Amino acid sequence: MKTSQPDSQSKHVPVDRLRVDTYTCGIIGPSQSMLGPLADGGTLITGTPPGCWGPMITPAFQGGHEVTQPVEIAGAEVGDAVAISIKRMRVTSLATSSGVMSFVEGRYHGDPFVSKFCSSCGTEHPASHVEGIGEDSIRCNHCGAEVSAFRFSHGYVIILDQENQVSLTVNQDVANQLAGSASENSALPEFAAQHSILSLARADIPGLAAHMRPFLGNIGTTPSRDLPDSHNCADYGQYLIDAPHRYGMSREELHAAKTDGHMDTNSVREGCVLICPVKVPGAGVYMGDMHAQQGNGEIAGHATDVSGETEVTVQVIKNLTLEGPVLLQNLEDLPPMSRPMNAEQRQKVRELGARWGQHDIEVNGPITFIGSGENLNLATENGLQRAAAVTGLPYDEVLNRATINGSIEISRLPGTVRVTFLCPMAVLDRMGIGQLVREKYAL
Repeated sequence: MKTSQPDSQSKHVPVDRLRVDTYTCGIIGPSQSMLGPLADGGTLITGTPPGCWGPMITPAFQGGHEVTQPVEIAGAEVGDAVAISIKRMRVTSLATSSGVMSFVEGRYHGDPFVSKFCSSCGTEHPASHVEGIGEDSIRCNHCGAEVSAFRFSHGYVIILDQENQVSLTVNQDVANQLAGSASENSALPEFAAQHSILSLARADIPGLAAHMRPFLGNIGTTPSRDLPDSHNCADYGQYLIDAPHRYGMSREELHAAKTDGHMDTNSVREGCVLICPVKVPGAGVYMGDMHAQQGNGEIAGHATDVSGETEVTVQVIKNLTLEGPVLLQNLEDLPPMSRPMNAEQRQKVRELGARWGQHDIEVNGPITFIGSGENLNLATENGLQRAAAVTGLPYDEVLNRATINGSIEISRLPGTVRVTFLCPMAVLDRMGIGQLVREKYAL
């Protein structure tokens, strides 16, 4: 079995297993060279650094995350889809920090995630380093001035117990200790380029215990145009529309290019299957932005970004054209109305139908469409329209199904949602994912 990136003489021979520990410094798109190819059915293992806050305070980054170098999947062509089955996920950070953000005016052009500069010497995307701890610890390599474009308006430092899946926020003294070895406590991978957010040591909520439930906030396939990785979605992506920097584009260009990999959907976790559109040859599967935990909505704007390791398998689904991701959630993550009935319930349904003369009973399975938009209303409409387009069901029927055996759930504010309902198995078979659904839910 081939187990690593092939050499130049065999680089077009698919491998069965591939590990990726290199990153793209904030940009994802066709300009990024792909590793692989990985065989259809192969296993991909990634070690990922934290998303959001680390790249945000590192001005050299032109996006808000630090995702893996994309991987070519053998046989994946534009118009296909790739099913990513998450087999294993493990947090490796010992601690992290997060909170509500504010911007430092005069240190960015239009979008502080994408176009930063040093307000002292004027250097665009300056190299920087950490001096000491605290919010003024990020320093420009060119002139020595404090250079971060972001601040905490309210923040916390949290220690993590991966084995027992619990965590606890700490006081200022402990936060200062953790900041003294920030990169080590963040478990930043060898080739990560970000500064650790632990260096800022902001500790406003000590003693708050929380469950851990890790998931990936940014996972999917390469967009057809270069985008800041955190903007591969409609809500954050809207800041690229007519933006005054090199990644500015029209709304139409954004929606044509993006694959909605950045969805911060907390059910994209170990055990789920994520089905993603292919918009460039080879798909370019990438991932990053692991969170230790997050409730629906990511209300604070940011959650607990951590380093971690993820193992997935990939499967090409031919001729399944998608605009955004489709998710097969774990049974316990499904909305109650979308969970398949057990044998006893199905028998009671047959008995109910028999009493009234309704003998035909639909065989169906759960499916979730990710909707993305500038706000929640537009995201919901987008998710419903995607569901109708992909399944071929009338739009109004999708509305009814999502009402009586489905749900609309917020993944992230301002505009990412899950549209879930029970879909006829005949439709799922026609899409080419019926067997995945049967295996996932033991139907």
